[in-house]
Amino acid sequence: MRACFVTGTDTEIGKTLVSSALLHLLSQSGARTLGIKPIASGAEEIEGRLHNEDVDALARHSSLKPGPETLTPYLFKPAAAPHILAEQAGVELDPALIQKMIQAAAEQADYAIVEGVGGFMLPLGQGRTGADLAQALQLPVVLVIGLRLGALNHALLTVQAIRASGLPLLGWIANHIAPEMTYAQENLQTLHDYLPGPCLGVIPRLNATTLDDRIQQAAHYLRSPWKEKD
Repeated sequence: MRACFVTGTDTEIGKTLVSSALLHLLSQSGARTLGIKPIASGAEEIEGRLHNEDVDALARHSSLKPGPETLTPYLFKPAAAPHILAEQAGVELDPALIQKMIQAAAEQADYAIVEGVGGFMLPLGQGRTGADLAQALQLPVVLVIGLRLGALNHALLTVQAIRASGLPLLGWIANHIAPEMTYAQENLQTLHDYLPGPCLGVIPRLNATTLDDRIQQAAHYLRSPWKEKD
């Protein structure tokens, strides 16, 4: 089983879009795929069960369907920082528990995509951050960079944190999220010049209206992180 941890330079920069698009891409070859988002906030109750848009998207584009409780052990209804919600609920966001859950859930998968929450250094409570979760999972990292003003600094700082955690950078993906970014190509070239690891794709501004259509569009601009090794 091959797996990676998808993180981003910030929140709302396309981690779910990229994670789901990678699942879509890998599933097209007939591989058994599984998308996991162990921590999520912002959910709507439908027929007695909490639904999170990101979690549901990963499930739709995974070929394996183990169930939401397995894929997202920490799901909070309010849309806020998870460590604050966990503290209010008297819950500990435990990286070791998440690691065991993912290991069990992904046994039948050829590929597992684990999507982090927020940015790489987002606090998780008890002095932990998203970096501690990534370290517990011991997975190579795919970094999603939201192309907008400030992206260069955010990308370099995030890569520095990933390397300080002792984790390999499997690759990075640039996602155009600003409607009109000045010197977008020059910024993209700077990322190529400064970042270690291969660029796995550059996603342009997408014109599809639904999330699933955008995911399928995005998949055309990506390549598998493991393509050269397959």
